[in-house]
Amino acid sequence: MIATRAQQRGQAMLEYSLVCWLLIVALVLGSTVRLIPGPRGQRNLIQLFFEAFQAQYDSFQFMLNSALP
Repeated sequence: MIATRAQQRGQAMLEYSLVCWLLIVALVLGSTVRLIPGPRGQRNLIQLFFEAFQAQYDSFQFMLNSALP
């Protein structure tokens, strides 16, 4: 049986959604249980990701607002 293009796209979207959902669940469950030691005390993985994102965002904003061309 030959699958149509719409069926292939639907299957790919379903597989993509399932993999993303599994990754999100694994990340949330794994990060809420385990605390990672660091220089500022113990933090979970989600807090570390938010701090890394904030540092990247701040550096990007600094470059956009710098006076040098």
